[in-house]
Amino acid sequence: MSQTSNAKKYEEWAYVLDFLPQGRPTADRMAFRSEPTALLIGEAYFTLLEAVAKEGVRLAPGERIYVGKDRREKIKHITRRISYEDLTTTAKEELAIAVLNMVKNQEFRFIQFFNEAQAITPRMNALELIPGIGKKLMWQILSARENKEFEGFADLKKRTGIPDPATLLTKRILEELMEETKYRLFTRSG
Repeated sequence: MSQTSNAKKYEEWAYVLDFLPQGRPTADRMAFRSEPTALLIGEAYFTLLEAVAKEGVRLAPGERIYVGKDRREKIKHITRRISYEDLTTTAKEELAIAVLNMVKNQEFRFIQFFNEAQAITPRMNALELIPGIGKKLMWQILSARENKEFEGFADLKKRTGIPDPATLLTKRILEELMEETKYRLFTRSG
């Protein structure tokens, strides 16, 4: 289900993690980039972005904004892709909340992962990369979906006993954002 195959795709929508109306320190930490700066996470690929807000715009953490190629109302331009280490303390605190909300808002997308996940090596299924899913739970999921595809998180939970699918997916996405992982299910690499 990885959406990482086409690196040319861009984020259309993003969530604000932090807004710095006075800008942020530059690399030497002694000077500030004086443009109003937003730290964002993209909705489709969970890309961490730094952007410059349009003059007079105020952004709030958790706000969903358009960042696509045209008709941006609040963003002047995307400055760059950033890493987890580039996030402010506030942005790091908001990250888990934003990712969980995106997972819940895109339930169909993520339930398809459970309906379609395949082996990624001869001994490991992609499902096993989700924290809390070991061999036993993986086999329960595979068996249950053979009878009927999952319709949503509640159906998945009811038929397999998986604790909280949205939270487990969020943990995996955060792992992929915070550290270099061998396999990426939901994010793009650096």
